[in-house]
Amino acid sequence: MQKRRLGRSNLQVSALGLGCMGLSFGFGPPVDKQTGIALIRAAVERGVTFFDTAEVYGPFTNEELVGEALAPFRHQVVIATKFGFKIHTQTGRQVGLDSRPEHIQQVAEASLKRLRTDVIDLFYQHRVDEKFHIEDVAAAVKDLIQQGKVKHFGLSEANARTIRRAHAVQPVTALQSEYSLWWRELENEIFPTLEELGIGLVAFSPLGRGFLTGKITAKTEFAPGDLRNILPRFSPENRKANHAVVDLVSKIAKHKRATPAQIALAWALAQKPWIVAIPGTTKLHRLEENLGALQVELTPEDLHGIDHAVAKIAVHGARYPEELQNLVGR
Repeated sequence: MQKRRLGRSNLQVSALGLGCMGLSFGFGPPVDKQTGIALIRAAVERGVTFFDTAEVYGPFTNEELVGEALAPFRHQVVIATKFGFKIHTQTGRQVGLDSRPEHIQQVAEASLKRLRTDVIDLFYQHRVDEKFHIEDVAAAVKDLIQQGKVKHFGLSEANARTIRRAHAVQPVTALQSEYSLWWRELENEIFPTLEELGIGLVAFSPLGRGFLTGKITAKTEFAPGDLRNILPRFSPENRKANHAVVDLVSKIAKHKRATPAQIALAWALAQKPWIVAIPGTTKLHRLEENLGALQVELTPEDLHGIDHAVAKIAVHGARYPEELQNLVGR
């Protein structure tokens, strides 16, 4: 398994991690617990050392699943989880943001129990909460690091200014944001900031929430509770228009004797040595397919050709509906 260091930190992880959210939340009904545990452990057996979860996935159930699955391998793996949402204690529903320092401490304590561990390897602010200064958020995580309960501080979907302000208080090890062949906005301002400050990028949805695999068409019907039902980019008409991206990836995959998913992942990893991707899946054969991307070599000529072709394709539809879009890039 290829390893990568996140920025200039001492945190080294497998080049491909596993995004665990979809096992419990976000893409239709959750898998049963034993299926989820088996998949996570299969990833460990195949060399994956980086696992991503969050308290809000479920909520809470995904952390519990990850904690149980990884308990026998705890010292071999890196677990990332997140704070920053307010969750209603009785309904379990997400009801806004909450990055109060005292709440961050409470979330850390609860996550440690659910994850069956005494330290969180990477603790992200899930979304920037404009009610609280990012310096105070960074200081709260710094306290947790000094207490030995957290090893590394991360941000998710933050803008360059916020990253700089946080980093000045407590070095940021990683930014987690969406990045893929059909969402490259980070390259403009975020990439230079990460490179300058020595921060790694953890790319979620590197397969475009499944779209870049070529398995989703305009006729695909998503299960109730699947987030893609509310994402503008996944409306039937936009899926039809966006298939040009899939056609491009499929053409390259045929030439390279790989699958579209493997090309999309190999492309993301080829952009910078400090990028780690965390595709999610619920199926063992998809996990193995994704890991096969590490054997795909894209030459500089391949990458130049992909960039040239993608630049001619307009992606249709916003990444999020307005209420969710307002929570990113802050």
